[in-house]
Amino acid sequence: MIHAIQAYNDTQDTEYRKVCDLLCREISRHLPDAEHKIWHGHPVWFLEGNPIVGYSKLKNCIRLLFWSGQSFDEDRLQKGGSFKAAEACYNTTDEVNLSDLERWLGKARTIQWDYKHLVKRKGVLERLK
Repeated sequence: MIHAIQAYNDTQDTEYRKVCDLLCREISRHLPDAEHKIWHGHPVWFLEGNPIVGYSKLKNCIRLLFWSGQSFDEDRLQKGGSFKAAEACYNTTDEVNLSDLERWLGKARTIQWDYKHLVKRKGVLERLK
């Protein structure tokens, strides 16, 4: 885990920090080739410069966000924000279903919308995979 992500996790209250550490460990394990960094204030993983997955502290949970998640056809992911993003929210590590997370991370690799060039395309998303 890079220092910036560990520092982000360490700023969270105890239970939220455990959720962040678990998510970071699992995302890094299943996407070992992904670049990861703090982006817009929270941890995000990228494949070929395209944001894939990240997490952030909201008022009442840790939100796991998949940029292309609405295309995953997964009932446990809720529409999140605009475009094609979908999310799951957690308050404890017990709420994180590792089988779901592994499946979602696999889909994140194979189902991607091109967020990398979103500004260049004036807000129009194109499917990459």
